[in-house]
Amino acid sequence: MAETPQVTRSLLSAPLPQIIERLGISIAQAQAALDRNSIELAKAMSETEVEIGDRTYNLLSLGFVPAFYSFTEATVEAKLSFQVSESTETSVNVGVQVGVQYGVFMAAASVDVGYARKFSVSAEGMSSIAARLVSLPPPEIFTDLLKREYQQDIS
Repeated sequence: MAETPQVTRSLLSAPLPQIIERLGISIAQAQAALDRNSIELAKAMSETEVEIGDRTYNLLSLGFVPAFYSFTEATVEAKLSFQVSESTETSVNVGVQVGVQYGVFMAAASVDVGYARKFSVSAEGMSSIAARLVSLPPPEIFTDLLKREYQQDIS
């Protein structure tokens, strides 16, 4: 059973702290990319003009705002299982032969002994990472600034 402690050590030394750290860093980088995307979309909306009647408005002045997203939760799930089995087989076969021929007595005995010990170790692992992303309203200061900036354009 020398394999059992080795498998157990392997399973217990899974790099869980590094997995959690990488997940956190990945979420922070993804959040920054989402924020940059919303800012770029706001710039594009401010440059996109629409004619209504004889006046021209950009999309922000008409109340359009970019979507903002945020990660609300992230889950790391790891399932590890291992199975260890041991079996022992013993077999004994005994044979006796006796014979008398021409006044001669002959006897033979045979003993066949077998012993087998089998070990089996199997390990399985499964992991999954899930993140939840939700849409948020634009920051209040952003909408307040837009209202102040474009209030006179709409009136």
